[in-house]
Amino acid sequence: MRNKILIIIIVAFLIAGAIGYWLYQRNDYSKEILRLDILGPETISAGGEVEYSVRIKNNGDVRLEEPRLIFEFPEASQPLDGEGARVTKESDAFDGFIYPGDEKIFRFRTVILGKQGDLKEAKATVSYRPKNIKAKYVSRTSHLLTINEVPLTFEFDIPSSVGGGQELNFSLNYFSSMAYSLSDLQIKITYPSDFSLKETDPKGLSNTEWNISLLNKAEGGRVDIKGSLSGEVGATKEFKAELGTWKDGNLVILKETTKQVKIVEQSLYITQTINNSPDYIAAPGDLLHYEITFRNIGTSPLQNLFLASKLNGLLFDFTTIKTPDGQSQSGDNSIIWDWHKIPKLQFLDAGEEGLVEFWVELKEEVDGITSAKVENEIILGQTRRKFVNKINANLEFVQEVFADDEIFGSNANFPLEVGKESNFTVIWKIKNYYNPLNGAKVRAVLPAGVNLTGQIAPQKLSFDPETREIIWLVGDLAANQGINEPLQLAFQIKLKPNVSQEEGFVELVKDAVFSGFDEWTEMDLQTEPSLLTTEVFGDNGKVK
Repeated sequence: MRNKILIIIIVAFLIAGAIGYWLYQRNDYSKEILRLDILGPETISAGGEVEYSVRIKNNGDVRLEEPRLIFEFPEASQPLDGEGARVTKESDAFDGFIYPGDEKIFRFRTVILGKQGDLKEAKATVSYRPKNIKAKYVSRTSHLLTINEVPLTFEFDIPSSVGGGQELNFSLNYFSSMAYSLSDLQIKITYPSDFSLKETDPKGLSNTEWNISLLNKAEGGRVDIKGSLSGEVGATKEFKAELGTWKDGNLVILKETTKQVKIVEQSLYITQTINNSPDYIAAPGDLLHYEITFRNIGTSPLQNLFLASKLNGLLFDFTTIKTPDGQSQSGDNSIIWDWHKIPKLQFLDAGEEGLVEFWVELKEEVDGITSAKVENEIILGQTRRKFVNKINANLEFVQEVFADDEIFGSNANFPLEVGKESNFTVIWKIKNYYNPLNGAKVRAVLPAGVNLTGQIAPQKLSFDPETREIIWLVGDLAANQGINEPLQLAFQIKLKPNVSQEEGFVELVKDAVFSGFDEWTEMDLQTEPSLLTTEVFGDNGKVK
């Protein structure tokens, strides 16, 4: 009996195993049967556009249900087509199922950002449930590409050596050849510990950080830095800078640059004055008298030297350069002095100094300049020094008077007669060249017998009856505002000549001045006082 029961148990076990094996054979599904690939390039230039193709193929003979794709763009990339960093495709994007033999392809476009050598990984995950199986399967894959170049120029323009404690002026230049427009950029400079910063142009968020809101292809700029570098002779100091873009709260580095400067024994000290001032702030149209002084601060004499001066700035009129002992060709921006004509360049003993000089004029008006300045780079032997001088804004003020006009319909009633009232329209026009101007305004005085009629366009003119002063409060002006479309104000005045003005011209507006505070040079500026009379109308402007 016991053997019979044992035989029955064994047979039942074998039958159950056979049934289980049959069901397993029927429902077995290998994840390898779903082929998942990401197709894309292996290398890319930073700022380049990439299209990833995610290919999903059912190589099995079972229908896949509830498919779902999650695609993750590489870190710090800029997805196109309005997508986020992570994209999900639900089952309806697969028409509900992936049938045996079916292949689905999804494409995702993005711009790749990063520095040269960075590896960028895109990821894809597909979840699904084979037919007649309750369990869900997950397949994953990824794709790596390398940034092989960054089409940005980002480098220091700095001397390779400098005397200890000597002033060090240098620039950090940037330029984009990238087709993609970069936004929310930041520059960060790390100075060596022995560098003492004096000033930067432009001013940044701090002494080490600058923001660039937008950088398009073929655009660039620079940061000018003034300071001094100290240290032991022979020591090497490193300057480092990074250029990055902000993405999702993180700064993605695009370019890095370093430059080493060696401390050498200082032998020459160069200074410059313009019109007897070391920090001269010029005005457009000025005649500049440059004096360059060089001194041997070493212990040994210097012989047979050449001194070169290179002028940079759109406001320079190079055709006006005059120098008694230097050599300069007409229209050239360089002047050279050699030891054949300058005795102190032929032999400069320890402690001695020499001087060269030249004159050059500035232009009045040049289009497209902001934060106006001029530079002079001086080269003497192995010593280089750059001097930068700021230029004031150029304020332009014009006032005109009309006897008949379309604005207010003034009528002058020519010829002018004593006791007979006439109306005139006065128009003020202003332009602000080069630098931002704060608190801009126009002030003038109405002579006795001249009064406002109340016709003003726009309504921004005030009048003080006690002082008879009229004021147009313009407000803050951007650099070069009013050049293409002049800012103007029109107002109507009435004139009743008296006996004392008979047989003469009459003053209409006097002491008119356009003024403001130059934000760049930090100076108060104003135009020369302007007088407006009826003389502009010729004999009709004389009182009968």
